[in-house]
Amino acid sequence: MSRGALPLGEGEKVLLADPAGRKYLVTLKPGGWFHSHLGALPHDKLIGAEEGSRVETSSGVPLLAFRPGLEDYVLKMPRGAQILYPKDMGALLLMADLGPGARVVEAGAGSGALTLYLLRAVGPDGRVISYEVREDFASRALENVRAFMGGIPGNWELRVADVFQGVPEEGLDAFLLDLPEPWRAVGVAARALRPGGRFVCYLPTVVQVRTVVEALRSSGEFALVETREVLERHWQVEGQSVRPRQTMVGHTAFLTAARRLSQARNPPDGGP
Repeated sequence: MSRGALPLGEGEKVLLADPAGRKYLVTLKPGGWFHSHLGALPHDKLIGAEEGSRVETSSGVPLLAFRPGLEDYVLKMPRGAQILYPKDMGALLLMADLGPGARVVEAGAGSGALTLYLLRAVGPDGRVISYEVREDFASRALENVRAFMGGIPGNWELRVADVFQGVPEEGLDAFLLDLPEPWRAVGVAARALRPGGRFVCYLPTVVQVRTVVEALRSSGEFALVETREVLERHWQVEGQSVRPRQTMVGHTAFLTAARRLSQARNPPDGGP
């Protein structure tokens, strides 16, 4: 039986949505209360209810109760590092070509958002090794993964270490970086990846992109270097009014990817 077939239970995280589309993440506790400008709502009113139930606050405001999806959780979870927006994650996972059974290293675990996407992508037969140099970020990532997955997956390892100093892994399918200077890890990634493996990094500025692209090409270890940006625009559909919303999620980051060559070019020729 899937979790979705069960009633909402004590200790679960529940997403409450109000009539204006605002969302609130709540952890259900017996005797607990949700308080906001919408009024108060006892957790006991949600515990035992079916997912998708409609409940009302003390002020009569209707709320819908659902289990949070991964996208909902990532946007609402506690974090200390910059957020990796869900709109970028689909493109990133495709650029890394991740699927069940893949072995991947991520550097810059941050708050654990990318970690959660990676664990879902590689499945129980895959493996994710996360590097984070800051202990406070590592602790936050650990707690966020535990909270969403109900425990620490056996196929995940979190290391408080500097990836620039090298990693022991070899034959990886992908090497992902959410760090301000990923070009410093090009050599580390080349040694860790299998031939054909994917290097992918997440960067906010074009200056950083130019630097990492130059490093990848000049290394002679990588080819098929590409950079893309994902823009997201929501539409409003209400009766005869069908139009794009006035605001959109524009630039968040650039995604740069490259493929590991079986043998380094010597001397490197820049390549495609």
